Amino acid sequence: MDEFSIRAYAKINLGLDVIGRLPNGYHQVKMIMQSIDLWDELTFRRIRKGISVTSDSSELPLDENNLIYKAAALLLKECNISSGVGIHLKKNIPIAAGMAGGSTDAAAALKGVCRLFDLNLPQKRLMEYGVSIGADVPYCLMGGTALAEGIGEKLTALPPLPDCHILTVTPKISVSTKSVYQSLDAQELTGHPDIDGIVGALSAKDLAGVLARMENVLEAVTVPAHPVIRTIKDRMRSLGAAGSLMSGSGPTVFGIFPQGQEASAKAALDSLRQEGLEQAFLVRPI
Repeated sequence: MDEFSIRAYAKINLGLDVIGRLPNGYHQVKMIMQSIDLWDELTFRRIRKGISVTSDSSELPLDENNLIYKAAALLLKECNISSGVGIHLKKNIPIAAGMAGGSTDAAAALKGVCRLFDLNLPQKRLMEYGVSIGADVPYCLMGGTALAEGIGEKLTALPPLPDCHILTVTPKISVSTKSVYQSLDAQELTGHPDIDGIVGALSAKDLAGVLARMENVLEAVTVPAHPVIRTIKDRMRSLGAAGSLMSGSGPTVFGIFPQGQEASAKAALDSLRQEGLEQAFLVRPI
C-alpha cells in the first residue's frame, strides 16, 4: 500500500462533571462524549526510517511535541518497527478548542501506523497505548456516544444521540485546559450535572431530555474569564438553538437544533459568521 488517509473526528461534551481530584493531580470526571462529523485528515506513507509529520497548519509543532508524532513513536518502539512513517495532517478542527483535536489526531495516528505496518492490534491494546498519550485518546479511538469516567479513560458505549443539527463556534481566544482544571475546586461546586439523566434520555431516544440536562461544570471557570462564551451561548439560543453548551474546557460553544430545523441552523450559522465568528461549522452527530 503506497498511502492512505484516515479521518479524525472532533467531539463535544453533552455533559461534563468533575467528581474530585486524585493524588497524582488528575481530576476524576464523569462526562458524556459525542463524536461529530467535523474532522481532520491524516495521510500515511512508509519512509525509510524515522518519523516525518507535516501539516497545512502553521500553528502546530511538528516534532516530538506533537501528539501525532508521540503516537507514531510509541507504536514504532513497542512493535519493534525499524522502518519509518510519514504523516501529513490536513487540519480542520479548531486548535485548542475543547473538541479533542489533538487527541483525535493521536488516535488516528495509532490506527494509521497499525494499518500501515499490518500490526493487527486489537482496539483494547490501542486504547491502552492511547491513555499514555492523553486522557481523551481512548475515547477518540472508540468514537460515537459514550460515558467517560475515571480521568476519561473508563468508557461505556451509549445509545446514539438522536439525529439533529449541531452548530459549533470557536471564538479566537486562548484557553488552557490545564489552567482551567487547576482553577476548579471540585469540593466547592454547588451543583452537579445530571449525567445519569442524560444517559437515561439517550436510552429513551429523548433529545429534549438530553437538552434539558446539558451542563458543564468547567463553565464556572472559563466563562467568567472569557464572557464571550456566555454571549455566544445566549446568541445561539436567540437564533433558535434548543440547547447550547461549552464543550470541554472551551472555548468552543455548540448549539443543538432538532431534526427538521436545518434551515434555522443554516441561518444561525450565516448570522454568526457575519458577526465575525469565522470558526463556525454546522455538523451532525456520529
